[in-house]
Amino acid sequence: MIAIFGFGRFGKLMAQYLSRDYDVCVHTRSDCDQEIEAAGASPVSFEDACSQKILILAVPISAMRLTLTKIAPKLKPGSLVVDVCSVKEYPVQLMQASLPEDISILATHPMFGPDSAADSLEGRKIVVCRERIEIAVYQKIVSYLKSKGLVVIETSPEVHDRQIAISLALTHFIGRSLSEFGAVPFDIDTEGYKRLLHVLEVVENDTWQLFEDMNRYNPYAAESRQTFLDAVQTIHNKLGPGDS
Repeated sequence: MIAIFGFGRFGKLMAQYLSRDYDVCVHTRSDCDQEIEAAGASPVSFEDACSQKILILAVPISAMRLTLTKIAPKLKPGSLVVDVCSVKEYPVQLMQASLPEDISILATHPMFGPDSAADSLEGRKIVVCRERIEIAVYQKIVSYLKSKGLVVIETSPEVHDRQIAISLALTHFIGRSLSEFGAVPFDIDTEGYKRLLHVLEVVENDTWQLFEDMNRYNPYAAESRQTFLDAVQTIHNKLGPGDS
């Protein structure tokens, strides 16, 4: 049985897909047993979830340290712990430091969510970083992911975080900035403006905590953000004050 810790929007999505092929149980602090069962999974206690062979941590990045501290002494030897954080260096370091040597580790970042993968996983991307896991088990997992139509990107935590600091964190920063600016639809608009509004709509479906965590725990996010702001200021300066 696969145990999922956390039943937020993404935890629910995973339960819905994984329960089609495996027995899935979920542990969460929230009282949502009916929702868990509707997703095809079984609500279980913390101890029961820790006793499973595969554990997927679908908790906020900021909750990873405490979660790992709690589960580490209760894990069965030979079990596999998988994270789904949108940063990779930080959770990998935590898992390596917190989990016993006989516990396998697989770092992943599903590049999709409840909005983009509501109907299908076909063509969606997932990043996997092979850390502390036997090659045969790793290959079996990769094969399964590909069989679901996912595009599997195998890379290192550093490469992931450097690229995601731009492709995700910066995109969310722009979207949140558009929201703060007050961008709204107009009758007189352009296709380019509609695309900007689409960015705003996508990021506003995610929590502020996710936005904050993806910037706080990615070591390259602040640099990318500042580089972008410098570029905006440069373009602004090139335009000059304009005619009065």
